[in-house]
Amino acid sequence: MSNSRAVAVILIFYSILLLLFPPGISSSGVVTLESIQIFTTHEWLNGKPTLYFLCQKENKTFLPDVKEKNSLYTFKGEESWQPLTEFVNKKCKRCGFYEKDTLKTDDIFDEWEFCPSDFMAPDGKYVRFKDKEFNATFLCPQCIPLGTSSDRTSGSHIGVAKEKGINVVLVISITVVVSVGCIVGAIAACRYWQRKKREQDRARFLKLFDDVDDIEDELGLG
Repeated sequence: MSNSRAVAVILIFYSILLLLFPPGISSSGVVTLESIQIFTTHEWLNGKPTLYFLCQKENKTFLPDVKEKNSLYTFKGEESWQPLTEFVNKKCKRCGFYEKDTLKTDDIFDEWEFCPSDFMAPDGKYVRFKDKEFNATFLCPQCIPLGTSSDRTSGSHIGVAKEKGINVVLVISITVVVSVGCIVGAIAACRYWQRKKREQDRARFLKLFDDVDDIEDELGLG
């Protein structure tokens, strides 16, 4: 009986993990820069600009390849300076693109509230455009389930969020049913195995007595 209890405890623990971290549901979203094109620089002497991306209370991410205006720079997301940031929940961040300035305060290309709900495209992309400044494409496939549950989405987005919420509940319900079924099946299998083992032990025990009786008969001790 102790073996079946141990198996049941293990399966219950596993089912709890599935409930807390159901498969296919992301708890964070990594944001990478897919492309950027700048339309101007803020250097007085037409020097090479030093661009960086920054979210409040985070470190600067410099873009060492972006040096020329009106040139499109594309990235694979595997560069040493990637990712740009990470969303751990649906809360927005204050982020922006900046140009380093050695003589005065760094110049601002743009600052905005950067949110997981911005990534509404099916491929997890978000395009940020500011006239006469830049055009950037961000990528965050994991942000789609985070963003669709955000409170700042429009009415249609809220409908999508509700639909995804129903899907999450369905996944959790199926996980619970499967986990309970596995637990019940494991307990039944353990009990069946224990019953078969007891029957085998009893059969061996009876066979041992039969062998002793046969030996006594052969020796004439019966």
